[in-house]
Amino acid sequence: MDLKERISIDVAKALLSVKAVFLRPSEPFTWASGIQSPIYCDNRIVLGFPKTRDIIEKAIASVLELEYKDAEILMGTSTAGIPHAAIVADILKMPMGYVRGDAKTHGRNNRIEGADSKGKKVVVIEDLISTAGSSLEVVEALKEAGADVLGILSIFTYGLKKGIDRLEAANVKNVSLTDFDILSKVALEEGYISPKEYKMLKKFIQAPDDPSWQDAE
Repeated sequence: MDLKERISIDVAKALLSVKAVFLRPSEPFTWASGIQSPIYCDNRIVLGFPKTRDIIEKAIASVLELEYKDAEILMGTSTAGIPHAAIVADILKMPMGYVRGDAKTHGRNNRIEGADSKGKKVVVIEDLISTAGSSLEVVEALKEAGADVLGILSIFTYGLKKGIDRLEAANVKNVSLTDFDILSKVALEEGYISPKEYKMLKKFIQAPDDPSWQDAE
């Protein structure tokens, strides 16, 4: 088992332990889109658990040094990516900043705060990749400001086809600490879900819009 695989498993265990990623196939959550989903993800919860937070931040730092060796600045997404970017930047003694959802309407009307990213090699720190729309908006804002965006480093990704296709179309690299597939396997091995529920999860991720995943045998 290589380092990245070990990190993926350790992060999956950490997220499950504090219910930052919560699996409930038998009682689905309803996403804003109306999709009935067996998974709920809120990595902000990690911030309230120091031991888990330490695992996540050290994992981000390790993967950053593996995948983005030339990074000069970390930029957090607003708002969930900001604390992770700040903590990891402190660990690695790097400059950091963040990108607002919209530019301020007063003062200097900034959208990008913190370190000056113009002409610098930047990595975007994101908590979650689903369809990748908001993450790509951040990347575009940084590029427009003159940054050389090396890619995104996210804590978790669903691995949805729409998100993968969008990132590929925009030629933007994303590296996630862990993903839906690994987390589902860990959840089965650790007893969070039953074998039947694991099959439900596998069917869901293949076609999230199709509610028949709830009938998986």
